[in-house]
Amino acid sequence: MSAEYLLPPDWMVRLERMSLGSAKRVAGTLQGKRRSSRLGSSLEFADYRPYAPGDDIRRFDWGVYARTGKPFVRQFMDEQELMVSLYVDCSASMDFAGGTRGREGDGNEAIPSKLRYAKQLAASIGYVALCSYERLQACCFSSQIDARLPVLRGRGAAHRLFRFFQDAAPGEEGSLAAAFGAPGAMPRLPGMTWIFSDFWLDEREEDLGLMLSRLRGAGQEVVLVQVLAPEEIDPAYSGDLRLIDSELGTGKDIAFTGKVLRAYQDELERYQEYLMKLAADRGMTFIRVSTDMSLQKAVFGVMAEAGLVIA
Repeated sequence: MSAEYLLPPDWMVRLERMSLGSAKRVAGTLQGKRRSSRLGSSLEFADYRPYAPGDDIRRFDWGVYARTGKPFVRQFMDEQELMVSLYVDCSASMDFAGGTRGREGDGNEAIPSKLRYAKQLAASIGYVALCSYERLQACCFSSQIDARLPVLRGRGAAHRLFRFFQDAAPGEEGSLAAAFGAPGAMPRLPGMTWIFSDFWLDEREEDLGLMLSRLRGAGQEVVLVQVLAPEEIDPAYSGDLRLIDSELGTGKDIAFTGKVLRAYQDELERYQEYLMKLAADRGMTFIRVSTDMSLQKAVFGVMAEAGLVIA
């Protein structure tokens, strides 16, 4: 299956010039393009240290010896790979779409569902990682890990990543705490974990905080990407309507008035502030995107401004 089916045709070339803005210095097992905390054999000079018997004579600095009469060897930064883990929320609430958005020079286009948009963002980040020779794994979850893609490496594995997301179907109820609480759900190696979700989850807020703390304790640099539809951010409903819970199937009759909409906006703002504080207290990054936002704006705008991707 071609990448263009999931991502725009001209998207791949732009992503190939990007890298992930991880703050971690990692110690991987294979050579990559990311600086490690260890000293090794890349071409980037790090420091000098006194020569000791057994040192590689090719690192002996004769210039320093000629000037000082003391033997020193050069040290270089070791470039290692980053372990990148992508988790996409495939619960039923993510399978929501509606409306159209403007498209330059070609009228309007349908706004994708939150799930498809999250898949596109995750595939974009995954492709950046593969082009940078990082190690990559991906999972889809609802209240459990529904599907898992084994570790990939190298640009040639991109088609497996795209097919994995392309085939992922929406599930039922969503719970981060339950999904990550299952054996083997947590990343096994320290690295960078991305979670793409609307965060409309069936769990207590304290359980969500505990799960994120566990991720942090597992050596993960965590990025939370909240994906919402425009109707969820700024609903324009009025009159008497019946709202159906997409995950539970239950309904509730609501008389939409200005007071009800203001109460919803207040609760949404409170929850947003809670998620931002939850992330900030644990040294994580939280961003929110809307499905009416172009992929270019989401990646090269929101994510780039947050330092998550670097040109």
